[in-house]
Formats: sequence, C-alpha cells, structure tokens
Amino acid sequence: MIVRPATPADAEAIARVHVLTWQTSYRGLVPDDFLDALAIDRRTETWRNMLGDAKPGEPVWVGLDGGKIAGFVGVGPSRDEDADDDTGELYAIYVLAEHQDRGVGQALIGVAASWLAERYRSATLWVLEANERSRRFYELSGWRFDGSTKRDDRGSFVLKEVRHRIAFSRTRGE
Repeated sequence: MIVRPATPADAEAIARVHVLTWQTSYRGLVPDDFLDALAIDRRTETWRNMLGDAKPGEPVWVGLDGGKIAGFVGVGPSRDEDADDDTGELYAIYVLAEHQDRGVGQALIGVAASWLAERYRSATLWVLEANERSRRFYELSGWRFDGSTKRDDRGSFVLKEVRHRIAFSRTRGE
C-alpha cells in the first residue's frame, strides 16, 4: 500500500475513482439518472484544474493498491460557517469498491488525519446521513457525529448530510 501526494497527471485516475465510487456507493441513496449521467471525462477536467492550481493548505493524496490508484483523500481548512481557525476538514475520501476492506481507506484517512492534527485542534467531515457503511468507517477511525446536519439541494433532489468531528490531542502549532 502506497499513499503519495496527487499530481495533475493523476487527474484521470482520480476522476475515475470519484465517478465510479459515487455510482456504486450512492446507488439507492441518490437518483439513478444523476449517477448515470456522471462522466469521467468531465470530472477529469475538474480534477486537472484543481490539481494544477493546488493550494498548499489543501492537499490531495492518492492511495495505490497493486500499483494503481485505488482511492484518494483531500483535506484543508474547514469551510463551515461555524468553524474557527483551529478546525480543519476532510473534504473527500473515496476508494473503489473492489479495493475496499483492503486497507486503502485506512491508509488514506491516516495520512489525512496526521496532516490535519499537525495544523488543527479538530477536524470535521460531511457524509450522507443514509450512508451507513461510510459512517461506520469514520466512527471506527475516531470520528463522531456532532449533531450537525445540512441539506444539499441538487435541484431535482436533496441530500441530507451529517457532520462528524474528531478532536486532536494537541493544539495548533505545538
């Protein structure tokens, strides 16, 4: 298992993970027509732009399993309105279905949590309320539901998300 910083050259592989993971993990939670319309080529352009204009405080890592990108994770400062400067956020973590339960997710969340702990006193993440598998994964990794919820209105449907939080044992800058 290898975890390394993502580069613009990884854009297509990350887009593939992103789209395929949405299509498998969110089937039954998100309308099929929305999932079926997701396109790797469009997502590749988005990722190419994001990685090409990468901000130092918002790193993305990829997890390789068998030499191929099997997942990714991205972090940075919290985007929540109620967050202070000592709160980071796990923006996204996705692992292809065929690589789940093989340590890829644990390796990625471990690198992300270590990076966040070096810079913040706590961190949050948002997950679909109905995504029980992911919520269990986060809870096994030390993240806890903090009582906050939000609705992501996608026009033709609404996603209900819940926030999980983790506290780190040291303060920022120590």
